[in-house]
Parts: sequence; structure tokens; C-alpha cells
Amino acid sequence: MADPLDAYCNQFQINMSAYDSTLNFLVSNPIPPTPGSTPQAERVATIRMSLEHLKVLAFLLHRQLSQFEGQAGVQIPIPMEVLNALRIGLEDWQSFWKREEGGMPR
Repeated sequence: MADPLDAYCNQFQINMSAYDSTLNFLVSNPIPPTPGSTPQAERVATIRMSLEHLKVLAFLLHRQLSQFEGQAGVQIPIPMEVLNALRIGLEDWQSFWKREEGGMPR
């Protein structure tokens, strides 16, 4: 078996079919793109899994992040620009994380 991969990513892609999912993890180029050109990213890892595995993973990630924020007394901020770029409405975001209007956990 190959050595485990240890990588950093700051971008991702999710692809799903009726049978499975593919998660591509990418890292952006350290050199800013020239104006008008498309930013380039390098793929550092691809993880494939069943949709059932993906759903369990999503649940566990949500639970662990919520517990971490509660225990540490912090809220990990996500800028509105990121939500807008991903087309995530503020109401949907707050509902998912069970947050009040001010962004704090209920």
C-alpha cells in the first residue's frame, strides 16, 4: 500500500453520480493570475467514496465542528463573499448551523 498522503488544500470540487462521489482537493497557485485570466489550481488529492459514506462523513464533520466551536467558545467566521460565491443564502447557512441572526449558536 502507498504511503498516506499529507496535503493542504484551499479549494475543492464535489462530483456525484447515482452511485458514488468524487472529492477533488486543490491548492491555488501562489502567483496571482493576470487580470482577466482564469485562476489556476493544482489537484493535490482525489478521494472517491459511496454516497452513503459521504453522507455519514458530512454529518460527522458538522457534529465535530459544532462541538469544537461550543467547547472552545469560538465561532469560525465565513465571509459573506464566500457564501455568495458558493450561492449559499444566509438563511440556509444559519439554519444548517442552527444560528441566530447574529451568527451565534442557539
